[in-house]
Amino acid sequence: MHLFPYAKHLAVAVSLVVMAGCSSTGGTQDGSMAGSEGAGSTNGGASSQGMNSGQVGSNSMGMRDGQQDGIPQVRTIYFDYDRDTIRSEFEPVMAAHAQYLRSHPNANVILQGHTDERGTREYNLALGERRANAVQRFLMVQGVSPSQLEVVSYGEERPAVRGSSEDSYAQNRRVVFDY
Repeated sequence: MHLFPYAKHLAVAVSLVVMAGCSSTGGTQDGSMAGSEGAGSTNGGASSQGMNSGQVGSNSMGMRDGQQDGIPQVRTIYFDYDRDTIRSEFEPVMAAHAQYLRSHPNANVILQGHTDERGTREYNLALGERRANAVQRFLMVQGVSPSQLEVVSYGEERPAVRGSSEDSYAQNRRVVFDY
């Protein structure tokens, strides 16, 4: 019957409409460090590297001192331009999240994929999803149950920082752990 191809197209169209309806046009994305990111980014092209290494270096496990339940402090990891590969400097952060999730089987996390504003809306939604899926795969290899993980892509719709500079772009290419 010829109804099946139309049903697939209808399902895709409905999914896109739902995603478009869920996008936000205002406010800021809560990446748990929103106030500290980018505020002092005056060191030119090296700022994204310094920003990332400073976050990871606070504690070898990425844990916040005195935080309840041991949820890792660093909840945002960053990606290179047009890439979905996890940078090696964020592996300790992700290992800390994996350890937390394994030791708290009732905890769930939403992995929110984000991109900078370059590229089409559709491409950025797909790239944000690929980034979040890469984090999800890493966590599952570390023994986290797939039932604890949910992937959502916001693409370019929820920037952490507004602007068209490389510093702004670097802070918007991210995956946020939302517990």
